[in-house]
Amino acid sequence: MIEFPLLVLVLGPVLLAEALLARYEVMAYTAGWRAPTTELPQGMPYARGAEADRPPDAYLVYLDGIGKRRFTDTRDGGQLVKALIAKAPELRVLGQVQPYSPLADPLVNRPVWEWLRRRIGLLLFLHNVMQIFVAADHRYRPLYNRAVGNQIAHHLRLSGYRPDSGIPVVLLSYSGGAQVATGAVEELHTQLRAPLLLILLGGFHNGANDLTHARHLYQLTSDSDWIERVGTWIFPQRWRLLRRSGWNRAARAGKITAHRLDPATHIGRHSYISPEAHLPDGRTYLDRTADTVIALIRDHRGATARTVRRR
Repeated sequence: MIEFPLLVLVLGPVLLAEALLARYEVMAYTAGWRAPTTELPQGMPYARGAEADRPPDAYLVYLDGIGKRRFTDTRDGGQLVKALIAKAPELRVLGQVQPYSPLADPLVNRPVWEWLRRRIGLLLFLHNVMQIFVAADHRYRPLYNRAVGNQIAHHLRLSGYRPDSGIPVVLLSYSGGAQVATGAVEELHTQLRAPLLLILLGGFHNGANDLTHARHLYQLTSDSDWIERVGTWIFPQRWRLLRRSGWNRAARAGKITAHRLDPATHIGRHSYISPEAHLPDGRTYLDRTADTVIALIRDHRGATARTVRRR
């Protein structure tokens, strides 16, 4: 067993290096030292699902958790995205956005990280964890939000989205992807003026981002999800005491609705997206999550249409 002082000695420099690297990327984007990656691997479409020959009912952008390290969906082998496409053919789905890279640069494309992946896989997760905290840091948050918001807007345009079209954009996020999703709201509103709907699945975020231009936010959670609860403890902006935080202002405006997915856990064999764990009705946890997301989108779409007709 590794003794604690030795563990600190080893991880201390690693964490420091990760913190510096995470800050470097957002500064490199802001200063223009490096241009963001704009092209996908050959043969990879910018969106799947509804065909491009007619407008979809909504565009859905999936922002994965800290396991995301390539353009494809890595946390669950892309099963959640595949389930959404299969169950809701009216959606056009994007799963390639890099929420933990302001330069839209997947870790697997970097030779150093490929070497580390084969030897110290934990560092890949530490990298993305550090990016979450950079995105939450008040010094870097506006820069990070602008960078990733611009990345999402760019991919939406390449997927056929037209500004001012009125077609909803759904930001579906898992875990730390919630920090990026809430942060992208302002940039997407500025560039696309799209109706924005946020769905946070086990969302880990600091609650500081302004949600004024989000139509609604659905919080999918579970009493067994201790990782999400940690976020509500460690970030003061999630405390009710700080009434002026973006999260608390949205809550008072009635923009936040919680949906229970008990007894799902954040990770593991009983996670929200587990294809192995089953409910009493026979559905897998993955199926329930996909069904819930689709129902929320369709209900929101229907409510919006009814409001427009009344006007």
